[in-house]
Amino acid sequence: MSLLSLTLVKIEYFYNMSFTKTTEQDSNYDHLEKMSITELLTNINTEDQTVPHAVEKAIPQIEALVQQVVNKLENGGRLFYLGAGTSGRLGILDASECPPTFGVSHDLVIGLIAGGDSAIRKAVEFAEDSVNQGFIDLQNYNISKNDIVIGIAASGTTPYVLGAIKACNDTNIVTGCITCNKNSPLSLSAQYPIEVVVGPEFVTGSSRMKAGTAQKLVLNMITTTTMIKLNKVKGNKMVDMQLSNYKLVDRGIRMLMKELSIDQKTAEKLLEEHQSVRKAIQNFKNGRN
Repeated sequence: MSLLSLTLVKIEYFYNMSFTKTTEQDSNYDHLEKMSITELLTNINTEDQTVPHAVEKAIPQIEALVQQVVNKLENGGRLFYLGAGTSGRLGILDASECPPTFGVSHDLVIGLIAGGDSAIRKAVEFAEDSVNQGFIDLQNYNISKNDIVIGIAASGTTPYVLGAIKACNDTNIVTGCITCNKNSPLSLSAQYPIEVVVGPEFVTGSSRMKAGTAQKLVLNMITTTTMIKLNKVKGNKMVDMQLSNYKLVDRGIRMLMKELSIDQKTAEKLLEEHQSVRKAIQNFKNGRN
């Protein structure tokens, strides 16, 4: 059987329901090559402004999924993101920013992409078309019912993601998803779907644009809200951030100066001693400075 025939078989298997794929509909703009640079930038920006409104409509769905994420992480579980292409890269980006921002383990939020780590920089052909590989990748991390898995796919039809979500459901693992089409196979399979319908892209089918922006906004909301509920933020400050460069050390010093009403020299000494903004605050307030 040819590659095209195999692909069509998979498409028929996953698309056993009819739904409108707005991410693939024709752009509202045409003759892009005839537009000036100003026109192109203005029209892209006009389309981008619709994204936050689409996300706003999905807040009830986002809330339901975040509650599940918080519950799992509070009880020792992990959050997994699973995606292909742009969606996979965005999941990895969000996961990779959690340790430096909130001081959590690299094993708490994990991003996986079809094709493995090499696909982060360079597309791996047909990696997203494997029905089984997504769950195999999760099993390599000893996935269990203590964890939660969020599939990310603008189309809502990516076999790598959809197959993994279905397998997770079958093994009592809580599942969610982020997609940009209404009633897609993925959103109908995930237990806690998030559907952010942003409409046709400026360049037809280029879901790295509005769909990617929507996914990034939702991912920000999921992990930031979760980490706040896990007490990784004090007031509005990242008190558990890793002090991994001079900018962050300076930020930590300024946090201490403001929180404790102390001078810069004292703040520097505290941070040098405790190597943590949170610990410095706690020890100072407990009289152990």
